[in-house]
Amino acid sequence: MSIEEPMRKTEQEIMPAFIKEISKPQGYDIYPYFALGEKQIFNGYAALADYITRQKTVVVDGYVGVYWNLFIRSLKKELESRKLRVHIIDTASFLKDEDLIDEMTLDFLGEKDGVWGKKTTLSLGDFFDLEALKASEVNEDCDVNIIIGCGASLSEWDAPLIYVDLPKNELQHRMSAGAICNLGKSGPQEPTEMYKRFYFVDWVVLNAHKEQLAKNVAVFVDAQWEEDINWGYGDSVREGLQKMSASVFRARPWFAPGAWGGQWMKKHMPQLDQNEVNYAWSFELIVPENGLVFESDGLLLEVSFDLLMFTQSENILGRHAERFGNEFPIRFDFLDTFDGGNLSIQCHPSLEYIKEQFGENITQDETYYILDCNDEASVYLGFQEDIDPAAFRTVLEDSNRNGVAIEIEQYVQCHQAEKHDLFLIPNGTIHSAGAHNLVLEISATPYIFTFKMYDWLRLDLNGKPRPINIDHAFKNLDFSRKGSKVKQELISKPTVLFEKEGCTCYHLPTHAEHFYDVHRLDFDLHVDVETDNVCHVLMLVEGGSVTVSTANGSTMHFQYAETFVIPAAAGSYSITNNSNGQAKVIKAFLK
Repeated sequence: MSIEEPMRKTEQEIMPAFIKEISKPQGYDIYPYFALGEKQIFNGYAALADYITRQKTVVVDGYVGVYWNLFIRSLKKELESRKLRVHIIDTASFLKDEDLIDEMTLDFLGEKDGVWGKKTTLSLGDFFDLEALKASEVNEDCDVNIIIGCGASLSEWDAPLIYVDLPKNELQHRMSAGAICNLGKSGPQEPTEMYKRFYFVDWVVLNAHKEQLAKNVAVFVDAQWEEDINWGYGDSVREGLQKMSASVFRARPWFAPGAWGGQWMKKHMPQLDQNEVNYAWSFELIVPENGLVFESDGLLLEVSFDLLMFTQSENILGRHAERFGNEFPIRFDFLDTFDGGNLSIQCHPSLEYIKEQFGENITQDETYYILDCNDEASVYLGFQEDIDPAAFRTVLEDSNRNGVAIEIEQYVQCHQAEKHDLFLIPNGTIHSAGAHNLVLEISATPYIFTFKMYDWLRLDLNGKPRPINIDHAFKNLDFSRKGSKVKQELISKPTVLFEKEGCTCYHLPTHAEHFYDVHRLDFDLHVDVETDNVCHVLMLVEGGSVTVSTANGSTMHFQYAETFVIPAAAGSYSITNNSNGQAKVIKAFLK
């Protein structure tokens, strides 16, 4: 990659490295951060070079997608400006032959041109000539020795460890620009193929590697900017994660356009780039792809959410930590169809199917909470009473093959959507969000396993049809979810759990197959909540803003539609309404 080539493909701006570059909005903030204290984050290659000079020998490991050549060049320039003799070893020179790596990863990539693979059983060491990597040596005639690149710590050098990370949204913007490639590849491929290999291979081995390193990293580097870096000491970051794990925090959300995308988020989140064609998704809390941002002295440092889970899973999940380990099990995201289109008619895999076919531990059990909608809004959910599976499949296949439109309501029920409705979508349930909704999707964490059966004969934003997955769908569809049973079992019926001191707590029951439950707190002034050693994921779904204070003295303010997390270890917290009208807060938690 040359610097002249596009570094990223998106209309959206990169997160600023400095707070002073952020225009704070009146409402929803796309750049939340957690205060780390004074003098904990540093800016630039010069400051990092000063640290390396003091150490003399360092190991610089990190994530795929980092512009390693640019990083090496910038670091070398700084060190040599000090008249130092510098010896740099690039781990890329120890990677196995590209054809061998391709062959090694092939079994985990599923069908050619298919959407899914299966999570790899490989480890990062399998990508390298480990014997040669471990034989690499410090040059005693040089002032500074650095081994650098993905897998550098596999060299087993006895030296301080610097870890260079990259947010997943920026990785994908670079991927879309063809500016990076998969681990062990010499060049980029078509973006969907690259993403598949990232998801099922690269991220799996690199996340496992990061987990092994997490407690020993001396310096964490945020390398999402083209010419700059911010960094902090490992002890400071881990202390920040520990504090975060017993208080309240927000992940940094990110946003993506799509074929059915709408205009609600663009209108209500003014920091978003208004030149983007639409926003279909917000990654509010899809933790495999979210980051956490720390702040110190006006500098921002982003680390991956999984770093919190690698170091503090018991504090975060409490009594559920043994069951879920380092996986954060609850997902919050927005589906914006305001002035957009319908989602595809779709379903998700059973637990057995997702484990066997794709290597996941949890399946994609979902709910749709209607945060906002207009009078025309609807949700497709469940089959009509007289559904004939064979006839339905014939119609779907004819449509896919010949471009024939389907009168989908002959087969699938369509329900009027109203604000604060909760639609239940356990795996195997046919469903779709109709146009004119802003859906808060409250779900189990898996997020890419959507079996599309009918996509309204439209093209994706790249001008190509989106993949249709009728065969996968029919191996998972539950045809018993039909007729009157749908309204009885798949539309939540709120009940009052308790009323006290100006607060009503509603229980919005989920399906028996959901491992999470949902409450809504409607209150005028203030409400106190106990965690009972369970993690809570919350969002202000009506009202202007709230202030949340936890038992350890932490306080944060949240605006309408912002997602925030209260870890189990917080113990208790209070929410204060900052608006004149009533506040409504949704709370999702593990059963």
